[in-house]
Amino acid sequence: MLWVEPEQPATPGGLDDETLAFAHRMFDLARDGNTDVLAAHVDAGVPANLTNDKGDTLLILAAYHGHGETVAALLARGADHARVNDRGQTALAAATFHQSADAVTALLDAGADPALGSQSALATAMFFELPEMLELLRREDGPS
Repeated sequence: MLWVEPEQPATPGGLDDETLAFAHRMFDLARDGNTDVLAAHVDAGVPANLTNDKGDTLLILAAYHGHGETVAALLARGADHARVNDRGQTALAAATFHQSADAVTALLDAGADPALGSQSALATAMFFELPEMLELLRREDGPS
């Protein structure tokens, strides 16, 4: 008698539970700033622009949680700093909101636009009255 494993049920997006669990682990690595492990996975083939159901990329999540080293590692591996999530936010806006100078600097050095998105980094800095972030975003010397 031949035993056949039942197929994993697919989600509405067509991904099985195991694949979704793996993707969630990647997003957790970005949130936690686990740079070395996340970078190794991206180097092994995980898309640098992996995006969740809210439009958040690994880069946006790393920036939101203030992990400048992880932001830099993802940018070095081709993460797109111009991606906008479903709420109109970029990684730069996320880093600005959490006042992460390291992440903001890495994103600016990569060419991120402070005015991009319906909830841009500049608008975020002005709305939440973050003068240090506003100064960093408006630096006149451009990327270093």
